Amino acid sequence: MAETRPDPDALLARVKREERGAVRGRLLIFFGSSAGVGKTYAMLLAARRARDEGRDVVVGIVETHKRAETAGLLGGLEVMPRKTIEHRGRKLDEFDIDGALARRPQLILVDELAHTNAPGSRHPKRWQDIDELLANGIDVFTTLNVQHLESLNDVVGGITGIKVWETVPDTFFDEADDIVLVDIPAEELLTRLKEGKVYMPEQAQRAAGNFFRKGNLMALRELALRRTAETVEGEVREYRTDKAIEGVWKTQSRLLCCIGPDGSEHVVRNAARLAGQLGVGWAAVYVETPELQRLSKERRERILRVVKLAQDLGASTAILTGAGVCEALVDYARTGNFSTVVVGRGPRRRLPWRRSMSDAIAAAEESLDVLEVGRAARESGTPIPRPPAPAADEANPRTLERRLRYLWTAIACSATAAAAFLLLDYFDLANIAMVFLLTVVLVAAQWGRGPAVFAAIVNVLTFDFFFVPPRFSFAVSDVQYLLTFGVMLSVGLIIGQLTAGVRFQARVAGHREERARTLYEFSRELSGLLTTDQVIETSETFMSRTFRARVSVLVPDEEGHLSSPTERGMNNPLDVAAAQWSYDRAEPAGAGTDTLAANDFLFLPLKAPMRTRGVLAIRPERSRDLMVPEQRRQYETFAALTAIALERVHYVDVARDALVKIESERLRNSLLSALSHDLRTPLAALLGLSESLALTQPPLSPQQADIARTLGEETKRLIGLVNNLLDMARIQSGEVRLHLEWHPLEEVVGSALRSMRSVLGTRPVRVDLPQDLPLVQMDAVLIERVFANLLENVAKYTPEGTAVAIGARVDAAMLEVSVADEGPGIPAGKEELVFEKFIRGEKETATPGVGLGLAICRAIVEAHKGRIHAEAGRPRGARFVFTLPLGTPPGEAP
Repeated sequence: MAETRPDPDALLARVKREERGAVRGRLLIFFGSSAGVGKTYAMLLAARRARDEGRDVVVGIVETHKRAETAGLLGGLEVMPRKTIEHRGRKLDEFDIDGALARRPQLILVDELAHTNAPGSRHPKRWQDIDELLANGIDVFTTLNVQHLESLNDVVGGITGIKVWETVPDTFFDEADDIVLVDIPAEELLTRLKEGKVYMPEQAQRAAGNFFRKGNLMALRELALRRTAETVEGEVREYRTDKAIEGVWKTQSRLLCCIGPDGSEHVVRNAARLAGQLGVGWAAVYVETPELQRLSKERRERILRVVKLAQDLGASTAILTGAGVCEALVDYARTGNFSTVVVGRGPRRRLPWRRSMSDAIAAAEESLDVLEVGRAARESGTPIPRPPAPAADEANPRTLERRLRYLWTAIACSATAAAAFLLLDYFDLANIAMVFLLTVVLVAAQWGRGPAVFAAIVNVLTFDFFFVPPRFSFAVSDVQYLLTFGVMLSVGLIIGQLTAGVRFQARVAGHREERARTLYEFSRELSGLLTTDQVIETSETFMSRTFRARVSVLVPDEEGHLSSPTERGMNNPLDVAAAQWSYDRAEPAGAGTDTLAANDFLFLPLKAPMRTRGVLAIRPERSRDLMVPEQRRQYETFAALTAIALERVHYVDVARDALVKIESERLRNSLLSALSHDLRTPLAALLGLSESLALTQPPLSPQQADIARTLGEETKRLIGLVNNLLDMARIQSGEVRLHLEWHPLEEVVGSALRSMRSVLGTRPVRVDLPQDLPLVQMDAVLIERVFANLLENVAKYTPEGTAVAIGARVDAAMLEVSVADEGPGIPAGKEELVFEKFIRGEKETATPGVGLGLAICRAIVEAHKGRIHAEAGRPRGARFVFTLPLGTPPGEAP
């Protein structure tokens, strides 16, 4: 009986998953094609059954959409109160994750997995709330429609013509412990829609004319069924791996195409057509055995071109190694759970006891369906062209080495004959023959099958000529020696064959170990790098040495143009253009691809999770390496590791810059606060002294009175500057608390104008406030400060006599307020810059100030959940506009 022990690596992975699952809650998703199929209803039924079984069940949030049947199932279940979040004057009810964690039930129901939480919530998405519940060991029931899966979002948009903005990552969906498909036919769903069981009547009428069309519902139903089948397929595969089940389960139709040593273009094309007709996935493999290693270079290159053809036709490809083609194919079919194998019909059997490949596969695995494709007339069809190969590819550096193997074999056989002459007087001829067999074994182990066969033949002839009577002649005195020669030759050939096979398997295992080792070493080196230049230098050096190729890592500048920091970039403009094409479209290009294939380089985009970080350019010594699937995957794996490393160091730089900025802001605010407090006392004393000088007796002379007045005005200006510094420090440190009350805007404007009357001087002020302006919830003192700073800004930068306009209007849910002047205006391009701290409209000017007024205005307005900006493109003057959110004043109906 065949041994069916599980794979140790698979067992280890399973143990890790079980350890993770022991502390993590279980997730059950009720999955459907669209709204109205009954997902929430099915979830509530399952929750009631769980409650009846004695589990602690709580309803976190369930949307019944006023469906009486669904709402009736909430009876008897504990329903958590929702959390109210205010956003732009509206109160929104959201799921209370803190309350759920404090309550900590065994099972909680959280409807609508793809829901987007209101601003101010802990997580932006509800699936992130559920992930936190699961991490705390709480089981969750939830619901999801197929159109909300991220990978199917564009497909659904193309079918329905409606863009769905709320999506869930497929990785989170695939990690669910169970998926329950809730499905009803499209006709029944449309009937439910007409009966008002999906939406309210007015909503149902709109839905029936847009989303809920029969064609849409049928397509969405098919997508939901297929996506559920994919999930179940993964679970079946995992179960078969855990239980070490080798037999093929025909739970799905998948084709496995075998590429033979003759190329089999006809077989590949037939397999592609068959897979397309059945609508199933397929794979194409070529099995390399020790015998097939002796194929000519032209035939091996043709095989690689056929493998590339299969990949272009949509197959997943692989090159397998094994002692026999049949055994390797059956093992691969069992592992991938392929139900059907497609092979080509071989040549007519010359020996009656030799079975065809299809018969051998059917005998090795009875559960496999084997399709034998007939041979085309000389492989009719468009031939696969051979790509032009450079001279380096045509010249085989191992040709001389292989020829030298036969020379060394001849020398070894001669040495064996010489040693046998020395032993002839002491041992019988049977023992001498063993020495010659030992030489065949050693030659096979060292130089492979061909030299072993050569050694077996040479040793038999040498033994006959020099040692078997009559000596020095190929004649034989005893017929029994013919049996000896036959046994020697047969044993030599068999031992050479077996030894060469073991040598082949050892070489294959060595290549696999080398690939794994290089990947490990490369990832280990990248993990300790901290700068982009280090990552690029290490990647280029390591890959050049590993692949014996010219390697260049190209990264974009601020304008998106590629360049090489190590100056190993492309010298040919066509190479640069190909690399730029690969970066712009995030697709491979160059040699070995269908795009710009005449190029010598293979360009692989460095695609990281967030964005494409550059392009990896590779030009191997032998262009045929680009056609080997395993080698191509090795390139792509190295490119992925490089992209992740570049993204990691990028965000390390971002985090470091952010930390430096935070610390500098904190230091600046601390200095401003300390400076402001230290200056307030002496400035207050200075102001008091200046006012006292004006009251002294005898009265001051006109010149002295003017000095005292100037001293008082300058002191007041300094006090205002210090107050600005102190307010800015307090606002940015978060110490300012808004005292929100309902106020009419005209009162705040009037108070600000009265306080700034002396500052404005002779400038006329025009106030345009509608009579029906609503009350605004605001901190009147701080909003008055906003008006004061804006008016002070007008007084600084506009000449005397120019008009000032203050206006307001209601725009949707916001109140828009403006302050405009007729001065020189804001320089073009500085409309946003003037709101930064210590930034002024004019750098060199006699106008007093340090550039904090507008920064304080922005901080106050944003603390009120509003926005402030300076209008651009005005022909004359400046106009500042800020908004405040409108709400529902007390005593008014919402």
